Amino acid sequence: MNDQINITLPDGSVRQYPKGTTGMDIAKSISEGLARKVLAAEVNGEVWDLSRPIDGDASFKLLTFDDAGGKNTFWHSSAHLMAEAIEAQFPGVKFWVGPPVDNGFYYDIDLGDRKMTEEDLAAIEKKMGELAKQSNPYVRKPIAKAEAIQYFTDKGDEYKLDLLENLPDGEITFYTQGGFTDLCRGPHIPNTGFIKAIKLTNIAGAYWKGSEKNKMLTRVYGVTFPKKEQLDEYLALLEEAKKRDHRKLGKELSIYTMDDDVGPGLIMWLPNGTVIIEELEKLAKETEEDGGYKRVVTPHIAKENMYLTSGHLPYYADSMYPPMEMEGEKYYLRSMNCPHHHKIFDALPKSYRDLPYRIAEYGTVYRYEQSGELFGLMRVRCLHMNDAHIYCTKEQFADEFRAVNEIYLKYFKIFGVDKYQMRLSLHSPEKLGIKYVNEPELWKETETMVREVLIESGIPFVEVQDEAAFYGPKIDVQIWSVIGREFTLATNQLDFSQGRSFKLHYTTEENTVETPLIIHRAPLGTHERFIGFLLEHYAGKLPTWLAPVQVKILPISDKFLDYAKEVRAQLKKADIRVEIDDRNEKIGKKIRDTELLKVPYMLVVGEKEMNEGKVSIRRQGKGDLGSQAIAEFLGAIVPEIKERRGE
Repeated sequence: MNDQINITLPDGSVRQYPKGTTGMDIAKSISEGLARKVLAAEVNGEVWDLSRPIDGDASFKLLTFDDAGGKNTFWHSSAHLMAEAIEAQFPGVKFWVGPPVDNGFYYDIDLGDRKMTEEDLAAIEKKMGELAKQSNPYVRKPIAKAEAIQYFTDKGDEYKLDLLENLPDGEITFYTQGGFTDLCRGPHIPNTGFIKAIKLTNIAGAYWKGSEKNKMLTRVYGVTFPKKEQLDEYLALLEEAKKRDHRKLGKELSIYTMDDDVGPGLIMWLPNGTVIIEELEKLAKETEEDGGYKRVVTPHIAKENMYLTSGHLPYYADSMYPPMEMEGEKYYLRSMNCPHHHKIFDALPKSYRDLPYRIAEYGTVYRYEQSGELFGLMRVRCLHMNDAHIYCTKEQFADEFRAVNEIYLKYFKIFGVDKYQMRLSLHSPEKLGIKYVNEPELWKETETMVREVLIESGIPFVEVQDEAAFYGPKIDVQIWSVIGREFTLATNQLDFSQGRSFKLHYTTEENTVETPLIIHRAPLGTHERFIGFLLEHYAGKLPTWLAPVQVKILPISDKFLDYAKEVRAQLKKADIRVEIDDRNEKIGKKIRDTELLKVPYMLVVGEKEMNEGKVSIRRQGKGDLGSQAIAEFLGAIVPEIKERRGE
């Protein structure tokens, strides 16, 4: 019997260890210094506790706070520490779930008839610090389902009992640290002592299971770090993020509004926001025209049968608005543009000479997001999508998919996005026929096709299991704003299924009939999400070409109003969006107010400027640039706008 196992490290080297060796054992064998920093281990692609024995050959990676897996483990463990502290402050409390999120963690809690205040938050934070210093280990314990059910029945905890319903016997684990035990699959850090810096950031309400039909729970958010300096840096970043919050800027800059009489998650774009939308559409239309796309317009509703054919109804019924019944037919508000575009492809016969066939539309779609998940422009119920579909042969696929990715790269350059990543979302073989179209060979073939294009293009990407579209693999485009906040911008999808569902075909050169592959793409995503990103990315100081008002003319007094109007006329003739501040206010106040509105250029006009036929120029954030003749100013600003410069 062989008691040795082979451990393959990230550099490809292989070391032998006794069977049952733990991640911590391996860490210590490599470096004692590393062992003091390591938080978890990745074993065959799965994140494990460092104390968990490894019983067979495995690929192995040690995870620190710098790794996504290590950070998630750290924050998940911190959620458990917070729960222990909350239980100490609120005896008898019940917990739902406490996952890590992008920037920290939260726990959903049933406090009964009690309320949590900011003072309570400070006390919980202090208690967490005390418990962390005890360096209590996180202990994993596999437990039989019947025993787990009995444990939470005795506690009267209906939330954990609900979670247990869908967990198979043999896959249930408890974790205990100090005086707190929770139902949890883990993994966790070695002990609470790793948690050195703690900040509880917010108290919110959250419906149980995200449904407004259920009880409202208390959600407590927090963030923790292994070092105090990291927390200090994060809090400074948080303050900057608050200033950049698109909801705050959207109100201050009159970009959009919402109204209860219209409904939650339904955005109404004000004139300033509409300008931004039109500029983005103009960019997209120019890009798509250069790329050989044809524009189409399709209805906002369709019969039930079309969504049954597409497969969207069985998979996405919960995200669609309920049907309207008219003349014995059910009609749905569309939640995606694809089926309508497939019908356009099918409207006229196609041959191989017509392919690739590219059609684009800024289509409005409606999705019934849960009330608790709505968030400003980022999660809404009415979306305006920069959508397009490409119908092509297998031989054309690589070039078409690559061309779509090149559009993304073009947009990244225009908007100053320096950090981005493509996330290749793959299917899960275990969910074929349930979550994914049951075509195992086609899944394998098409995932390989997408992967090869990404590799050949040299675009950074990661692979993620079980996140594909139901009809094929997709790329989710992740971008980061200048302050490091991550956004999912858009998607690029390969569809091998819907062409057959809709009986789409083209005639080949050999006069046979074939079904095209379909590429679904939306490089600018939706107006809602993308404008939300831009407001935060630029802190509201949009580049001149995108700014709702590009120039504001500030007459020093009413005596110079006629000259201001002459200047405005010349700027309007050059297609510049310009306004005059004709209020009876001092020039200092006009300048301050225009700065707050983040207008890129201010032109101050008084007697000197009028007599010389000039304007005094102030640039947003840069102050006084001196005076220029109007023609000279136009000679600088017009190319800046036309070339869509970032500055």
